[in-house]
Amino acid sequence: MTTPFSNARLADGPELSVLLPAYNEEACIETVVREAAAVLRGMGRRFEILVVDDGSTDGTPARLKALRAEMPELRLLAMARNSGQSAALGAAFGAARGTIFVTLDADGQNDPADIPALVTRLDVCDVCCGYRARRQDTWSKRFGSRLANAVRNRALREKIRDTGCTLKAFRAEWARPLPMQFRGMHRFLPAMMAMDGARIEEIPVNHRPRAAGQSKHTNWGRLKETLWD
Repeated sequence: MTTPFSNARLADGPELSVLLPAYNEEACIETVVREAAAVLRGMGRRFEILVVDDGSTDGTPARLKALRAEMPELRLLAMARNSGQSAALGAAFGAARGTIFVTLDADGQNDPADIPALVTRLDVCDVCCGYRARRQDTWSKRFGSRLANAVRNRALREKIRDTGCTLKAFRAEWARPLPMQFRGMHRFLPAMMAMDGARIEEIPVNHRPRAAGQSKHTNWGRLKETLWD
């Protein structure tokens, strides 16, 4: 269940909805939102940034509310309790008003500067997935991610290079009907859309070291979730 912090609407409906699930990202969230807004304003399209606070217990909600006071394009949702990235994205899919959705991590490792390239590719596909060509993570985290991707692709007979990269752009109609009931569904977004007939494309995107805060996942935890999913 989600509770909107604000029901304010933009004068005209947005074309782009940038969706950020956030859990205990007090140290990063303001920078990420400001960076994304600067990129989106440069694109010359109407947009909204929808942040879903996934039951944060730190200062994330307070920072978002303060930012909302000065940024009319920012909308906020609050999960009643921590429910995971899939549930947060499911809530965002239901609340977002754009015709194109862009998903973005709240930790600053995804680069908002890649958003225009992803959106441009939607002229020839329905879903454009970013893959981290040069990951700025430890070797163990990179190995764990490759292993999880290999397991997932073998099970689904797919070739998606980096399902763990949150940075994706897709047409809204492919996302709204998706079931997002359990915690790992966000890892299967391209697969579920492809099953419905969506055209999938991948492009390389920038990846940055985490500047602040800490990761919510371990390699073993990520692999266990992948196998269970």
